[in-house]
Amino acid sequence: MNDSLILLSALIGNLLIFSAAWAWCVRLKNFSPVDAFWASCIGLTALFFLLGQSPNPKQITAAILIGAWGSRLGYHLGKRIARHHPDEDSRYEKLRDVWEGKVNAMFFLFFQAQAVSAFLLALPFYLIATDPDPAWAPLHVIGAIVALGGIIGETIADKQMSAFKSESSSPKSICKKGLWKYSRHPNYFFESLIWVGFFLFAAGSPWGWTSLYAPAIITFLLLKVTGIPPTEASAVKRKGDAYREYQRTTSAFVPWPPKFQISNSNSQ
Repeated sequence: MNDSLILLSALIGNLLIFSAAWAWCVRLKNFSPVDAFWASCIGLTALFFLLGQSPNPKQITAAILIGAWGSRLGYHLGKRIARHHPDEDSRYEKLRDVWEGKVNAMFFLFFQAQAVSAFLLALPFYLIATDPDPAWAPLHVIGAIVALGGIIGETIADKQMSAFKSESSSPKSICKKGLWKYSRHPNYFFESLIWVGFFLFAAGSPWGWTSLYAPAIITFLLLKVTGIPPTEASAVKRKGDAYREYQRTTSAFVPWPPKFQISNSNSQ
C-alpha cells in the first residue's frame, strides 16, 4: 500500500470502530466506554502503521511501547467502567443534559471526533514507521527511556490507588500513599510524560518534530479539560474540607514534597 492508502485505511478503520462502539453504547445506555475505545484505538492504529511492513528493531521497540500503553490503559479504563456500570461518567451525564432531545445524534458526532483524535495521536508512529534509516538516533533512545519510565510510573500510580480503594471503607478518605503523597494526580503526570517520550522518539526521525502537538494536546486535556478539573470538582464535592486540605498541601500534577499538613485525620 502507498502512504495515502495506509493513512486513509487507518482513518476509515477508526471511524468504523467508533461507529460500532457508539451503537453498542446506545444499547448499554452508557457512553463511558468511549474512553477505553479511545486508548485502545490509538494503540491499534499505531501498531497498524509500525507493523504493516517489515519493521526494524527501532520500529518494533516503538510498537512494544505504544502497544503496552494502549493495552494497559484500555484495560484499566474498561475495568473501571465495567465496575461502575450502569452509572455513567459525570462528564457524559452533563453532555446528556446539554444535548437533551438529540443525545444519540450528538454522541455519534462526539464518537467520530474521538476517532479522528485517535488517528491524529497515532500519527507520530507513522513517522517512525516511514523512517528509512534503521539506525538509532540519540532522541530515539531518550524517547524510549522516557516513555517506558512514564508507563511504569502510571502503572504504579494506578495500582496504588486501586489498592487504597480496596482497603478503604470511608468514601471521604484520601489516598496519600506512595506517589499520591507527592501529587494529587501522579497518573496524569506520568501519562503526560509518556507522550513526551513518544514525541522524543518520533523526533529522532524525519519530520518527527511536527508531532509536538501530541504531548501538547494530551497535557492540555489533562490539565484543563477532561483530567484534573472534573476529577477535582468531584473529589471536593464528595470529600469536602479533607480534600481541600489535600489540595493545599499537595502538588496537583508534578510529584513534589508536600507542604506542612495541618491535619492527617482523613488520610490513610
